[in-house]
Amino acid sequence: MFQAPYPPYDPTDTSGYDTVVKRWPIILTNIIDHVHRLLHDMTLEAQQVRDSDVSKAEELSKKTSEGQEIISEISRLKYRMARDHELENILQDGDILVAEYNAELESLKQTSHNTWFSAPWLYAECYLYRLIRAYFNQKAYWRGFDPFSTQKEEMFKNSGAAIYQIATTMHELESEKVKLQGDPDKLEVLFKEMIQMCLWLVCIFDLSLLTHLSPSDIEHLQTVGKEAQEARSEFILKDDQGAVWSYIKTLANQGKRLDFVLDNAGFELFTDFVFADFLVTYTPYFSQVVFHPKLFPWFVSDVTPTDFANTISSLLSTTFFPPNSTTSPDSVAHLQQMVTRWKNYIDKGIFTLATDITNGQKMTEFWNGPWPYWNMNELAPELGQWLSGSGLVIFKVTDVRLAGDVKWPVSTAFPTAIGPLAGSFPLLSLRTNKADVAVGIDEKVAENLDNKGEKWRVSGKYALVSFLPRRIIQ
Repeated sequence: MFQAPYPPYDPTDTSGYDTVVKRWPIILTNIIDHVHRLLHDMTLEAQQVRDSDVSKAEELSKKTSEGQEIISEISRLKYRMARDHELENILQDGDILVAEYNAELESLKQTSHNTWFSAPWLYAECYLYRLIRAYFNQKAYWRGFDPFSTQKEEMFKNSGAAIYQIATTMHELESEKVKLQGDPDKLEVLFKEMIQMCLWLVCIFDLSLLTHLSPSDIEHLQTVGKEAQEARSEFILKDDQGAVWSYIKTLANQGKRLDFVLDNAGFELFTDFVFADFLVTYTPYFSQVVFHPKLFPWFVSDVTPTDFANTISSLLSTTFFPPNSTTSPDSVAHLQQMVTRWKNYIDKGIFTLATDITNGQKMTEFWNGPWPYWNMNELAPELGQWLSGSGLVIFKVTDVRLAGDVKWPVSTAFPTAIGPLAGSFPLLSLRTNKADVAVGIDEKVAENLDNKGEKWRVSGKYALVSFLPRRIIQ
């Protein structure tokens, strides 16, 4: 398998140190607190039904006992992590990738890189979530439990105002649909707005992303839209938006498939749906979208199949978002219309979850592994073969997964950093900088930001848009 010519980051490197000392313990504490609250509610419920429903009371008692065991295990993990103890083998829980994680851990043990402060950052974080999965899976009443589901749902509920606004904007495009499909220049401006919406989730700058695009404004897209995009361009440190659009224009009326490798649930998944809807509904370039989730709870907020399904049902519910005096009845109707279209697309197979395609469950396992994605063709050849048939694969993940948690010089070319994955399929990476790994950036630009004291690698303020076409085989 591909070996990078530079060493990996470990949890004591720069932002990684904050991860192992602060961020991971906070995540574990939040899980403990969440389970504690659930156990409190279960205890009260058991007291209420102990006379009227004995079997229900006994079930709640058993689940409470198991929950207390889980709290003890996670508390012990937190203690061991803070003291740089060795990572322990994941116990067999009947779920995926146990042998693979333990084999990699044994390899790290041979080089004495198997403690919380010495293990490579990417492996250690992936291992953490697989270990948490095992803690719950080993308990009869908690198997498959998502300890982050409530957190994801609450965050999603807080984004109602932006969601309604985007829904109205997309509704306003409907009257211009025919004109747009025949005007690549206007589509290009909208396409770039979609990319920038996905990068910053319409909140870091303002709601100027994807707004002010009513039918009358569309006539001025080439000026107004481009000016706004130019104002934001200084925050995109690698910008291949023009290159990917030039490629996409060659796909017209060919019925191509788009593959979306998803990242976060909630509002970000909503914007991914909007982007996919735009490409299928308003452009002639794609006719199908396959969304690739994680199989189990991952990095707190990553999309699982359950999250995917819940997003549609939540958006269709008129009571999901808290009442907001600024939300108009028209916007509520616009959201209903748009999401109903998405549901119809799902029913017709135009939008498809990867786990629902042939061999999709097996292919999806790869995304929960501890490997950089450059090993895809060797470790998950069926997935690599599937993506090789795509018109475009959009990755909504950090460069840590595509380029490994490797100390690449910032000027390293993107194709070099993703190793053998380069050229396997048309690839677009949309990434806001939230980890140390960053490639494809002019060295002088990086030095200038460093000299200003900018935490540009991890702040989320800056972004990278990286495109690679399919390799042409002679």
